[in-house]
Amino acid sequence: IALIGFMGAGKSTGAAAFQEKFGRTAIEMDEEIARREGKSIPDIFKEKGEDYFRELETAFLRELSGREGLVISCGGGVPLRPENVALLRKGGVVVWLAARPETILERTKGSDDRPLLRGKKDIGSISQLMDARREKYEAAAGIRVWTDGKTGEEICREILGALDEAI
Repeated sequence: IALIGFMGAGKSTGAAAFQEKFGRTAIEMDEEIARREGKSIPDIFKEKGEDYFRELETAFLRELSGREGLVISCGGGVPLRPENVALLRKGGVVVWLAARPETILERTKGSDDRPLLRGKKDIGSISQLMDARREKYEAAAGIRVWTDGKTGEEICREILGALDEAI
């Protein structure tokens, strides 16, 4: 299961819930990329640029391709590249976790780990970036689950319910 969506939409929370409830291995793309690079995501963006970071994402997805039993919490920009979407679909089900801009602001306001939100932590800026990505998320995912006000377990149950309906 690949979880896509905007920053703060609940991908990490949902992946952790799947790991806890079903023993699936949760993969945090951003955390793993930062660990491998030996620096934070903001530092990777600052030192090497967004294009370099996007290449790291694609390379990591290629590496994960073919592995089973994973729940992948994708970085918010992963679906912007068609190759990434193809890799995610090849591996299983793509689920778009969505939330309102107000929810995103509340969830991200205390973090500086999201370089694309630096200096833009307001409803207008978040809405604008979400709108720019919406079409890519819609095209990539077979299922959308709203996460506003939900716990990890509730997100997990919503995903399972949506998967049952899709089958």
